[in-house]
Amino acid sequence: MSEAPLTFDLGTLSLPERGRLLSRIVAPRPIAFVSSQSAAGVGNLSPFSFFTAGGSNPPSVAFCTVNDRQGRRKDTVLNIEATGEFVVSTVSAPMLARMNQSSFEYPPDVDEFDAAGFTRAASVLVAPPGVAESPVRMECRLQQIVTHGTGPQASNYIVGEVLLIHADPAVCTDGLPDNAKLQQLARLGGDLYLTVERDDLWSLARPKTP
Repeated sequence: MSEAPLTFDLGTLSLPERGRLLSRIVAPRPIAFVSSQSAAGVGNLSPFSFFTAGGSNPPSVAFCTVNDRQGRRKDTVLNIEATGEFVVSTVSAPMLARMNQSSFEYPPDVDEFDAAGFTRAASVLVAPPGVAESPVRMECRLQQIVTHGTGPQASNYIVGEVLLIHADPAVCTDGLPDNAKLQQLARLGGDLYLTVERDDLWSLARPKTP
């Protein structure tokens, strides 16, 4: 006889306990490496693993940042709210160490491009640059910021319209980005990461009949 399931009442858990639990269940998660600029032109580059794509009419992506332990919103949210623009760069395996360094909570006047040693790639339609080392970059315009909760660890969902996509031909097959070539990174629970490797991929066609 199997054991009874563990039941977690999130209303009784601390904020860190809730985060640790959800990050192990909702996984693997793609990483949005988001670059933005303040109204004064100060740059910011931060990774977020609460990230997904939306529909294609218009083409959209969404990612979530959470307030810090003092309840303050991240520089990324403040920048995008002020300027309405951002770039999402894909994170590949060779970028891991420097991407991790960029997640340190630097002061607002520090640009993580410089602190983590990434190269700026000029954008076409928006002001923030993308990450030149990234295989794919998406220039985005803010559509909406949705807040959920207040105080520490509250959520800020940023929904953006994708305007332009830049892809390295080396990671494309038949003119499209190829998951077998991108070496994309994903987050799991705790400090765990996952690399999408060619040998791990398999396909399954959707059913055409009931």
